[in-house]
Amino acid sequence: MSVFNQPRKRVIQIIMIGMLLLITGRLIYLQVVETKYARMADANAVLRKVVYPGRGIIYDRHGKSILGNDALYDLVVTPSNVRKIDTARLCSILQIDKPAFLRRMNDAILKNGRVRPSVFVSLLPPDVFGRLQENMYLFQPGFELVQRQIRTYPYATAAGILGYIGEISPKLLDNPAYKDYQMGDYLGMTGLEKTYERVLMGQRGIKYLVKDNLNRTQGPYENGEFDSVAVAGKNLHLSMDVTLQQLGEKLMGNKIGSIVAIDPKTGGILSMVSSPTYDPNLLTGPYRSANFGRLYLDTTKPFFNRATQAMYPPGSTFKPMIALVALDEKVITPAFGYACGGAYFGCARKLDCTHHNAGHAANLRTALANSCNAYFSHVYRICVDAQQFGGIKKGGMRKWSDYMYSFGFGHRLDIDIPGEYPGLLPTPEYYDKRYKGSWNSCTSVFLGIGQGELLLTPLQMANAMCIIANKGYYYTPHFVERIDNDTSNILARYKEKHEVVNISDSSYNEVIRGMVDVVNSGGGKRGQIEGVLVGGKTGTAENYAIINGVHTKQPNHSLFVAFAPADSPRIAIAVIVENSGAGNTYAAPIASLMIEKYLKDSIPAQRQALLQRMTETTTIPPAMRIKSKLDSLNRKQII
Repeated sequence: MSVFNQPRKRVIQIIMIGMLLLITGRLIYLQVVETKYARMADANAVLRKVVYPGRGIIYDRHGKSILGNDALYDLVVTPSNVRKIDTARLCSILQIDKPAFLRRMNDAILKNGRVRPSVFVSLLPPDVFGRLQENMYLFQPGFELVQRQIRTYPYATAAGILGYIGEISPKLLDNPAYKDYQMGDYLGMTGLEKTYERVLMGQRGIKYLVKDNLNRTQGPYENGEFDSVAVAGKNLHLSMDVTLQQLGEKLMGNKIGSIVAIDPKTGGILSMVSSPTYDPNLLTGPYRSANFGRLYLDTTKPFFNRATQAMYPPGSTFKPMIALVALDEKVITPAFGYACGGAYFGCARKLDCTHHNAGHAANLRTALANSCNAYFSHVYRICVDAQQFGGIKKGGMRKWSDYMYSFGFGHRLDIDIPGEYPGLLPTPEYYDKRYKGSWNSCTSVFLGIGQGELLLTPLQMANAMCIIANKGYYYTPHFVERIDNDTSNILARYKEKHEVVNISDSSYNEVIRGMVDVVNSGGGKRGQIEGVLVGGKTGTAENYAIINGVHTKQPNHSLFVAFAPADSPRIAIAVIVENSGAGNTYAAPIASLMIEKYLKDSIPAQRQALLQRMTETTTIPPAMRIKSKLDSLNRKQII
């Protein structure tokens, strides 16, 4: 029996000797070869301090810094290290009582444990920081001041585009995608800050400092040998023109709606206004939380980006797209006319037109200039009912909706800020479900004039103008044109040309001529600019709201879409002013001022009165305006 046990005994001995040698070797390496840990252990008064990098700066198309950095400090606590500090003095400086101190300490433990640092007070006001800095030796070990970069907005504009940053939540920390973040880190929550977070964030550094017997820092440990350098985030260069953005926000002041202006040749967004808006400086600094709550609850919904999230019936601004489809499918020619006497009677009900005079829809160009409802209702029906598709149910509606989908309707365009809505583009399946298979072209006739079930975002409307301006293609709308020192392929998708259905240049030319007539002699005369040929289309979208359970008619929305110069477009634009009447009332003059500012870099003296009138006019419903506190917040900037 002992003979058989002998090999087993030897194996056990060999294993134990091997483990002993491994441990001994590791200890020799750590103590003799690798001196870093031995030296760090000897220095029991070494403070490890995280150095947060500066986030990347954001510049407009002319190199103006529209988003930069400033420095404030957080008071950070590691609960397990807190012992025998001057609690009364700390409470006095922070202007809190002892129970509040204990609550914050308990919150830190619950949030991040005893041995990990947590933010005790974030973004200290300068006066509080100064008093703390003088007395920090009374609160150590346990408490430390950590510098924190905060965002500054020198032009106080583009809040919804730039977005804001906030402290990472425990839920996100559990997400593997954020494994390189730690409690107390800040990251982009909305806008470009969120989309380009990995580009803007940079890389944290570590600094080791020596402390004396009173826990006061005396300088770098080992001359900074073990420090790691913080790497600043990369800078973004936008297509946006900050002065144009400021003008747009000024024009839309006291109004609800939006402006989207795009360079059709690149897809770069020149301006995106969502109104009402807010001063982005409200969401930075020590009063960020209080201001956020006020903005979130405001009746005018300043956090709601109406340019990408609000969905409207496009009204008559949709008629150029109807015309393009009809021309391409050859169901009409440019000479096609319709005898409109003031209404359309083709669907056993009267659909009113705003014109009664003979010849106002004698051909496509004239019908566009006069925005004849009867003409485009009829053209829509002969498109979807065309026998070449087997009628509306067998293929006509499908063909029509495919055209509209290729124009960018009914789906997200994938702009580089989050939260974009797709709009609503009716399809055969939509009508089958809604009407249980019992529908025809009269069911959807309102689509011919941009009403009915169709809903578009202002971004989609502006992009449609890019398609017409380019005669058949567009680039995905985007803000960021270039990233400093970027070796990734993150912007490649914005350089890809999107060809829409193969509509001939001659068809586009007919529609463009009609849209020029709209501005020169039709319903969009207030969109005129001296010396600039503008192609545009007004729209008046019906507006209903549910009030006390009743579907109630409200003031119409004013819309205008355009591109200029019409012979070689450099800007495409969509303007929507809610609750303000016809398209020529507010949307067209606002668009003309934006176009003129961009193309000429100034507004001439003879147009200053128009600028002032558009700026001062209020169209926000009185009940909403009375309840809103946004104006007072913006005037104070930071409370």
